[in-house]
Amino acid sequence: PERDLNDSTSRAGSRARFFGVQLLVVDDSPDLLDLVKRSFEREGHEVRVAPTLERARSQVRAKVPDVLVLDVELPDGSGVELCRELRSAHAYFPILLLTAHGEVHERVAGLDAGADDFLAKPFAVAELRARVRALARRGPLERPAVVRVGTVELDMTARRALQGERELPVTAREWAVLDLLVSRAGRVVSRSTILESVWGEESEGASASLDVIMARIRRKLGSDALRTVRGEGYVVDVG
Repeated sequence: PERDLNDSTSRAGSRARFFGVQLLVVDDSPDLLDLVKRSFEREGHEVRVAPTLERARSQVRAKVPDVLVLDVELPDGSGVELCRELRSAHAYFPILLLTAHGEVHERVAGLDAGADDFLAKPFAVAELRARVRALARRGPLERPAVVRVGTVELDMTARRALQGERELPVTAREWAVLDLLVSRAGRVVSRSTILESVWGEESEGASASLDVIMARIRRKLGSDALRTVRGEGYVVDVG
């Protein structure tokens, strides 16, 4: 890849970071994996790497990423096929494909397989960071419209919460928090991520408001619907 010569300058000059991204990068180039891993980790994100499709599958099973960066040409197969496989298994996280060619037919095949974005090699790390930022903020593009959390059915499109035939009142701010948690169901979502995504800041006032919102959500959905992972954040399990 093209090394980002202004990397340190851009980091010092801009701190408008996105928070809590769990990134999985799949590529057979050790140099590229090392460069990308160091670049994202300097911004405080969790980065896992895999050099093959087999390792990538294992990594996804172990921990679902927020964003998957996936090379098209790998030693044991095509990244496009893994993309199609993940979408068939209802994996909703964004996928960015890396391609050495960037030809139209290759992009079409990737989009048909369910990819969200493309980046041609060689690339500047700054551009990769920008694209991952955009995908992480956008979140999953495809997920069930209706999910069940404990005994409550959440219609994420209509923004209705039903317990049996009784509709539960949910405020706009509570929906915003629930939408984020459900989009990352089964994974820990840090307080920083919630505050930055929903409140747009990490002030004391926003943090106190988050505590109130979490208490309300627990009362409405049930104490077991929302798990707290001490020192890390919150998890919602959907059915």
